[in-house]
Amino acid sequence: MKSSLVCAVLFRITALLFFPLFAFAQSAPLKVALAGLSHDHVYLLMQHYKKGEVTLTGIAESDPVLIDKFKKNYHLPDSLFFKDLPSLLKKQKPEVVMAFGPNSAHLSVVEACALLHVHVMVEKPLATTVEDAERIVSLAEKYNIHVLTDYETSWYASNQTLYEEVKSDKIGGVRKMVAHDGHQGPKEIGCSPQFLSWLTDPKTNGAGALFDFGCYGANLMTWLMDGRIPDAVYATTKQIKPWIYPKVDDDATIVLDYPDATGIIEASWNWPYNIKDWEVFGKSGYLQAVDGSTLRSRKDGDADFTVKKLQTPVSPYQDYVAYVSAVLRGHLKPGNDLSSLQNNLIVVKILSAARQSAKAGKKVFIK
Repeated sequence: MKSSLVCAVLFRITALLFFPLFAFAQSAPLKVALAGLSHDHVYLLMQHYKKGEVTLTGIAESDPVLIDKFKKNYHLPDSLFFKDLPSLLKKQKPEVVMAFGPNSAHLSVVEACALLHVHVMVEKPLATTVEDAERIVSLAEKYNIHVLTDYETSWYASNQTLYEEVKSDKIGGVRKMVAHDGHQGPKEIGCSPQFLSWLTDPKTNGAGALFDFGCYGANLMTWLMDGRIPDAVYATTKQIKPWIYPKVDDDATIVLDYPDATGIIEASWNWPYNIKDWEVFGKSGYLQAVDGSTLRSRKDGDADFTVKKLQTPVSPYQDYVAYVSAVLRGHLKPGNDLSSLQNNLIVVKILSAARQSAKAGKKVFIK
């Protein structure tokens, strides 16, 4: 049995054995402070708040429109709001600060938290530059804090099951991986003006669809390849709707070159519908995470595809609140998980190389 398979099997057995511990970790609400409210994914966090799964200790936000909106919609007191994160951290000591602002602000959030030994969760991707990502890693190691990155696809039963089946050698060695991620466009689907203002800016987002959705495939492929960095990256980008997104790309294709496999990431703000799927072709079989709960497969010799409907992943992999709670309370080590620093530093290296490749029009080798 291969070492990767041993690790994967032991990991799942441990999760099942310690399910009561994970359940306990979630039973006490996670004490959370928010750094920013301009990322629309914050509304998912507020659903956890309404269910009593998190306690808000403070919110750092300077936009009066957003402050007023959250006060009214969630009946939040004035005392919960602070002009910036340092001011909040002088008064409050949360278990974790969750960043819901521009990607370019992630480093400043970690800088404010690290000195006080406060853990951090950011929305994907970890950073907009390799320099920022490496600085975040350095701070996390120096001050012994967790810095975790949230992706919606981390909590898909389909992705978790696909990973397990590959590591159990169900389809042989991986030869090709294809990820499709995106939607019709952030403006088209109704993202808030505050979100759009930085999501469509290359400095604050890192790029356009290249960073916004390219990170999903890079994250999943780095996970499946056991944290290996591709030898080279080649990318092309397009501006299909420059009248809507004049500053950034809205369509990107990224090719990851490994010695024994190829990864293809198709990221776009031009899909006809919302899509997040992942295909993996092995030597003897094929797996596709069609959506969060559907896995499609086919083996060599099969007459047709087999489709499985899956249940919610084993705790704490059902959502980021449960996962972060388990990590911070010592019940789980991130290792090379999808949310780990190890994985997400590589993701930023891939995205940065892709950005460079698209600009230069040639393959970029990663040292």
